[in-house]
Amino acid sequence: MDAFDARTGHFRTVSSEDYKGKWTVVCFYPADFTFVCPTEIAAMNAKADEFTKLGVEILAVSTDTKFSHKRFVETEPLLKGLVLTIGSDTNQEVSRAFGVLIEEEGVALRGRFLFTPEGICVAQEVQADSVGRNVNEFLRQIEAWQHATRTGEVCPANWRPGKKTLPVRTDAEKMAGHVGDYVTLEEILS
Repeated sequence: MDAFDARTGHFRTVSSEDYKGKWTVVCFYPADFTFVCPTEIAAMNAKADEFTKLGVEILAVSTDTKFSHKRFVETEPLLKGLVLTIGSDTNQEVSRAFGVLIEEEGVALRGRFLFTPEGICVAQEVQADSVGRNVNEFLRQIEAWQHATRTGEVCPANWRPGKKTLPVRTDAEKMAGHVGDYVTLEEILS
């Protein structure tokens, strides 16, 4: 699809081939020049260095044109210093394929999808347009998925680096029905 690369200030074409072998986030939003959308894009952009440290590529996508994306980035104060690429799903094929297209409106829901370097979608979040998503929680999820993928361990709720994982590979039968013997609610919530 066509895209606007805010880092370079130029248009380019993006393809799933560009993201092969990389952790990738495809982040749909309803439309340029709306209210919640620039807050989400700005929040993702503010954490761009953290995504980069984790080796994660980000592609924001809406059904707007690349020209709209360019003007949106140039005029919205929250997007000053944007380094993300914004894809233009003008034919709505990608939004439809991901199951986030609102057909009667021609816009996407807020959909965020995390792919492993092997192209496997391991996390997805889809919600309506009135409430923005939490970028810090998403970064935590990425760290957990990368840890689980790398080690084969599983991560309990709220897991962060340095916290306990669950030894399902070695103690699965013993753990079943006894997870509380391995991790406490206080540890989960801390």
